[in-house]
Amino acid sequence: MHDTPVVPWLSIIGIGEDGLAGLTLASRKALDAAEVVFGGARHLELACAGERGRLWAVPFDTAPVLAIRGRKVAVLASGDPFWFGAGGSLAGQLQSGEWVAFPVPSTFSLAAARLGWKLEDTICLGLHAAPFERLVPVLSHGVRVICLLRDGEAVVSLCQWLDLKGWGQTAVTALSALGGPSETVANFIALAGPSAQFRAPVAVALDTRGPLGLPRVGGLADDLFVHDGQITKRHSRAFALSALAPRPGELLWDIGAGSGSVSVEWALAGGIAVAIEQQAARAANIRENAAAFGLSHRISVVEGSSPQMLAGPPAPDAVFAGGGLTAEHFQAIWAIMRDGTRFVAHAVALETQALLSDLHARHGGDLVRFEVSHAEPLGRMRSWQAVRPIVQWSTSK
Repeated sequence: MHDTPVVPWLSIIGIGEDGLAGLTLASRKALDAAEVVFGGARHLELACAGERGRLWAVPFDTAPVLAIRGRKVAVLASGDPFWFGAGGSLAGQLQSGEWVAFPVPSTFSLAAARLGWKLEDTICLGLHAAPFERLVPVLSHGVRVICLLRDGEAVVSLCQWLDLKGWGQTAVTALSALGGPSETVANFIALAGPSAQFRAPVAVALDTRGPLGLPRVGGLADDLFVHDGQITKRHSRAFALSALAPRPGELLWDIGAGSGSVSVEWALAGGIAVAIEQQAARAANIRENAAAFGLSHRISVVEGSSPQMLAGPPAPDAVFAGGGLTAEHFQAIWAIMRDGTRFVAHAVALETQALLSDLHARHGGDLVRFEVSHAEPLGRMRSWQAVRPIVQWSTSK
């Protein structure tokens, strides 16, 4: 018995500013065969969709396309539909074989070609529907970035943001309507801003000039975070992240998150974090820190402390308990954890250290005690000032 083959009904077509002239024969045939054509106003005009055209919903929603599943449908997107386009959103809700795609060069490719930049050495970001803070994790002196922006006014706003953050000397190239008859390219310094206006679609290329960016190892300076003193300090955080071993795409539960500093550094490593904090003011600090690092899309905050709340978030790949762990909380966490999940806990209080010692005896793993001292003035000389020692227990279920 053979499975019935899936017949493609949806064509996802990339289109450039050169309109129909830039489409391949195959994509033209797919467009001509479509009963309904979805796209933005500019896309529909470029494709001469006429009465078949339907504007995308605002905010963007794939439901209108899925509602006519099975009919001959075409979706238009700028350039490569699977690079910050509608392609991924649609394909994720369809079976393999229901759709075919016809990409054309992306805005990133066109921009790199105009500038002579190696695309593999360039960071590409979609900021047309995201805050400029998404640049924070990637900005570093000498880094090249190409980002898509919402419209021409956003070019001015981005330059103002760069200057405010200390990147005012960054060389900026604004590229509008690339590949079409109205293409414009302008060069200026972020501090000065553009002298002309730009129309969508617009991309901005940044050859960054400014301070050192964020380091790529665990243990960011404490003063980078908003906190009320409840923060996993820099050196302790580095120990914690080393034991947690973050990997791209993995989910962390940060129990008793405080300032969310561990969640932030986990997310900077490419992961996703759920920060669980019972105090509302600290939960607000976590949200502020996540936004400041451009990580609000990677860090969610859960307010509360009861073990029953842990049944809500998806099962984690790793768990960090920064302090105040109780036997009750541990049992609730351990019961939810899947096999292979990593668990790391820190303890300062003797009672919590005793609990970690007992858990180590029962579950194995590594139990370590580390102390950090800082040089402090002692009269006319200096001496070591020790901070409270920390016990760390790390294991995998």
